[in-house]
Amino acid sequence: MADVSSQIVALSVDWGPYVPDLLRAAGTTAKYTLLGFTSASVLGLFLALLRLSRWRLLRVIARIYTEPVKNTPLLTQIFIIYFGLATVGLVLDAFVAGTLALMFFYGAYLSEIFRGGIQGVSPGQREAALAIGLPPQAVYRRVILPQAVRLALPATGNMLVDLLKSTSLMATIAGAELMSVGRNITAETFEALQVYLVVGGIYFALAFPLSQLMLWYEHRLKAGTQFSLAKRRTHRQLAELMARESGR
Repeated sequence: MADVSSQIVALSVDWGPYVPDLLRAAGTTAKYTLLGFTSASVLGLFLALLRLSRWRLLRVIARIYTEPVKNTPLLTQIFIIYFGLATVGLVLDAFVAGTLALMFFYGAYLSEIFRGGIQGVSPGQREAALAIGLPPQAVYRRVILPQAVRLALPATGNMLVDLLKSTSLMATIAGAELMSVGRNITAETFEALQVYLVVGGIYFALAFPLSQLMLWYEHRLKAGTQFSLAKRRTHRQLAELMARESGR
């Protein structure tokens, strides 16, 4: 037992010199997550609206994009953007290439989540909103989208946490995130177990609060506290109108 303890002590890593690198890498991971998820959400909403368009051509275009992206590995897409585009003269640095890969990949998945959320809103909500005089743009903004957000939030939160963990794939292009720095520290110390346990702990420290924050926001949305006074008034009018219609 003493021999094992002495071996563990002998294998311990002096983390002092590596703390600044790990902190910078955690910040880079956070930037990948923030920019990747924000851009993927915008792209996903755009694609979802295309999938719901009345024009078949737009629906086909969105499907042509989403299906190949969803059914190929993220790592393949990272390599295509970083290495593949360089062969035709378009050279991107690792951060830009990684962020674009996250946007394209998760944008395709989020488009399906958003589309399902929008389609999950009862058609009667739209009809009632139009009946009380709201223009079509306001119907989407004040009636459809707020309810679609509630329906899509759990899956969207899962995608956000999954995206954060997928930033570890940027180590394949030296993306300067946590896994890349962990690999460099391992090469210097030869202590793979300790290094990757610490890196995994940092990922957990980033991902767990984020998942809890999404759960908190989900409960807050269910309570209805996110609505402004105008939105609550609109929803109250819709409820009254639908109640009258159902009573006839």
